[in-house]
Order: sequence, then structure tokens, then C-alpha cells
Amino acid sequence: MIPRTLFTADHEAFRDAFRKFCEKEIAPHHEAWEEQGYVDRAVWNKAGDNGYLCATMPEEYGGSGVDKLYSVVQMEELARGGWSGIGYSLHSEIVAPYILHYGTEEQKKKYLPKLASGEMVGAIAMSEPAAGSDLQGIKSTAIKQPDGSYLLNGSKTFITNGWHADLVVVVAKTQPDAGAKGTSLLLVERGMKGFETGKRLKKLGLKAQDTSELFFDNVRVPAENLLGGAAFENKGFICLMEQLPWERMQISVTAVASAQAAIDWTVQYVKERKVFGQPVASYQNTRYTLAELQTEVQIAQVFVDKCNELVVQDKLDTATASMAKYWTTDLQCKVMDECLQLHGGYGYMWEYPITRAYADARVQRIYGGTNEIMKEVITRAMGLGAK
Repeated sequence: MIPRTLFTADHEAFRDAFRKFCEKEIAPHHEAWEEQGYVDRAVWNKAGDNGYLCATMPEEYGGSGVDKLYSVVQMEELARGGWSGIGYSLHSEIVAPYILHYGTEEQKKKYLPKLASGEMVGAIAMSEPAAGSDLQGIKSTAIKQPDGSYLLNGSKTFITNGWHADLVVVVAKTQPDAGAKGTSLLLVERGMKGFETGKRLKKLGLKAQDTSELFFDNVRVPAENLLGGAAFENKGFICLMEQLPWERMQISVTAVASAQAAIDWTVQYVKERKVFGQPVASYQNTRYTLAELQTEVQIAQVFVDKCNELVVQDKLDTATASMAKYWTTDLQCKVMDECLQLHGGYGYMWEYPITRAYADARVQRIYGGTNEIMKEVITRAMGLGAK
């Protein structure tokens, strides 16, 4: 195997510490969380206490000021264990960066330390019942009032961390007749009148992840809660486009780590499981299938590691991130299917990690922009986009 050179000794020490945290605070409870449909709130507070939330944020805002590779380590470890209910990466590496990159100084000081400590759980509300990958199709509106506040109306769906969320970055139209150019981002807090959390959604996979509907009925959002202040009114779409490459890379990181975990589980299983008096691993079909899968996952890992080098250098472009997202998630689903098949009937039993990983994998090709949208992004970068 090609040695990974992405991480330093400090990154690996952090990996060991975070893995122990996961084995103590997450692993014993994850099955129960799958049954109840959300993780316990305490696991957020414990992560905050140990410095595992928003670590890449500057120290002045409660973070540790480390590079994004520390977050990559966390994503890999959560994927390795199959602990898909934990929404740390969205909280730390999607919600917090929006505030860091675009927020006013007052917004950074108010919210980032609370996100880092776990006092607040963050979510971002983009998708709507009629607008998923097509962010330009968003119908939620936030109309400016004479006093400078915004009256927010609309609904969102498929919102990760939505059940626990204390702070939601809401994508809405502040100038509805301007299309994408009329989009803004608002910081909506739990408790604002008219803001309601809907039912937790029952999903094919990710059963411990609290995915919810959100409703906004004449929510009066103060002017100071427009992300970035007046200078960023109607510029939300630009912010979204700037941050999507890193979001898509996070999906790619988990795709490859999950695929490798599935191969590792399957290798162990086929060595132990016997068919016709022989270990399943002794059959050529088993060995060749796993050889092919391991080769493809190795190729994916090298590509994703290179992309993450570019992330740290702030050089990752949208088309390359889209390539990574679509190809690795397609591969993830292929690996899960083949590995489940090698488990035979037991691969269909929920108690086996491969079964849960198979169910969890399917959404990877949908969220963060469907893989079909990724191909459209790539073709446009090639000069082949539709006129």
C-alpha cells in the first residue's frame, strides 16, 4: 500500500486521543441512539469539553487554531467506527466556517465560542421540500422591515443536527425577484418566536443522526443576525458557492474511510466464515473481489489525500472537489454492496456493521449536491456546459 504522507505525528497523536474518546463516549451508546433517532445532547458537551468541536477556529474564538487535517482525522475515525449519528463535522467545518469567514466581529464573538464549547449545536438550512441540489430554487423569504429586521417565512427539510440545533444558518431570499442574486444567510436561534422544529425524519440510514424539518412562520430576525451584516445582504449565494468545495471534500473523506472500514470488516469475516467446509476467503471469487475493491479504494485515498493537501493550501477548486465527491461516493456504494454480498445472509442483518454502513452510504450520492449535479459542474469547468 502507498504510505500516507498527509498527516504529521501531531495529527496521529490527535487521532489516537479522538479514537479513545469515540470508543468511550460514542461506541457503547450508538445502537441505542439509532433506536431513538438522535444522539444524546451530552455527547456534544463532552466533545466540547475535550476540544473536539471547532478545533480549526482561531483560539480567540474558542478553537485551537489547528489546520483542517485535524478535522479530517475526526471524520475518518467516525467513519471507521460506523458512528454516523455524530454531526460534529457539519457543526465544526460547515456552520462555524460560515461565521468565521463572513460574520461580523460581533457575530464571531457571540457564536463561535459557544459552538466550540458545545453550548450551542449548529445546523445549516438549505434544502426545501421543492429545492434540494438546486439552491437557486429556494422559496423561503426574509423580507426587510422598516426597523431593519427581517421577517422570515418558509420551511426547510433534511436538516442535519436540526433536532438539537440552537443556531441555524438559514438560506433565504431577501430579494425574491432577483434569483440567486437575492439570496442571504441569516442566523436564527432556538427560541425565536415563530421558529419551530418539525418531526425527526425516518430515514433509510443514518438512523442516529437527528435529521429534521424546520419551519419559519413570521420569524422576526434582527438586523444584526444577517450573516456578515449589511455588506452581505443578497450575497449569500456567493458565500454558498465558496464553501461548497470543502463541504464536498468532507463527504469524500467519509466515503473513502467508510469504504476502507467495510473492506477491513469483510476481510475478517471471510477468514472466519466457512462454506462447504472452507473459509469464504479461500474461494477465488472472494479474494479477487476484495483485491479489486482494495485497489480502487487505494486509488481513491491517494486522490482524496491530494485534494486535502490543496484544501490546506486553499487551492482546491470546485470542479476537482466535485470529481472527488461523485467518484468516491459512487465507489463507496459499490464497496458496500460487494462487501455485503460476501457476508451472505448475515450481511442483511442490522446487527452487522456492514448492513448499517450499506444503508448509511446511499445518501452520500445525494446530499452536498447530487452526483449528477457534480458531473454538470465538472463539464462546465471543461467548457462543455449547456448554453
